[in-house]
Amino acid sequence: MVNIELLRDTIEDRGMAIVKLSEKTGIDRATLYNRFNGKGEFTASEIVSITEALRLTKSERDSIFLLENVN
Repeated sequence: MVNIELLRDTIEDRGMAIVKLSEKTGIDRATLYNRFNGKGEFTASEIVSITEALRLTKSERDSIFLLENVN
């Protein structure tokens, strides 16, 4: 499960918008919007591209993309 709010905050903190992230990653803008709206899952290659574009640490990446659903 992806922590979309944390991802949005991180994008904003890095001074970007989804359009700029799309340009930096090569991921189609519509695909990113769909992912942010829960339509489909981020692929491994998308996660790698986003991690590189945002210069995420492993901890940041894991906090965003490996959110555990603990009951």
